[in-house]
Amino acid sequence: MSSTTSPFPDRIELTGEGLVLRDWTEADLTAMPDLFDHADIAYWTPIVSPFDEAAARARLDRDRQLRAEGTAILLAITTDGGVPLGEVMLRRAPEGTEIGYVVGPAHRGRALASRAVRVMAAYAFDQLGVEQVILELEAENDASVGVATRAGFTLLEVPLIKGEEKGRSYSLQTWGRNSGT
Repeated sequence: MSSTTSPFPDRIELTGEGLVLRDWTEADLTAMPDLFDHADIAYWTPIVSPFDEAAARARLDRDRQLRAEGTAILLAITTDGGVPLGEVMLRRAPEGTEIGYVVGPAHRGRALASRAVRVMAAYAFDQLGVEQVILELEAENDASVGVATRAGFTLLEVPLIKGEEKGRSYSLQTWGRNSGT
């Protein structure tokens, strides 16, 4: 059953590309710090650092709030619906429908992020009727540039998004993929 204000269902499970993207659950709270509490994740993403069980609880609560508001969904990346290996996010905003992702360091090198991004993009196109999805990433983040290209995104000719977070400046490029590509 879907809430009246959210385009997202109360529960969701997406499959494809050898992955099962599923809701985060209470049982995942102890696994989240192992996935998110790393220096590179702290550097490249807005995820809080250090990331402990209290941060996991706050993230799960925020995920549920964003879904109820119809703003975003955050799903655990798994290969079989079990142990989470990372996270993929879909956020609806005035500037576009954005996908984000994080893969725990112990699970990298398996194309999990690019596969999860393609599955989430297909959901946005097929279920939400979105015409384009975007990724916002730093050009210096070679791993994310690789994910973008492997997932079928191209660099868009739009102004950089500049900001500061966690005491450092950043400039984000916008990559896009259109429905039907």
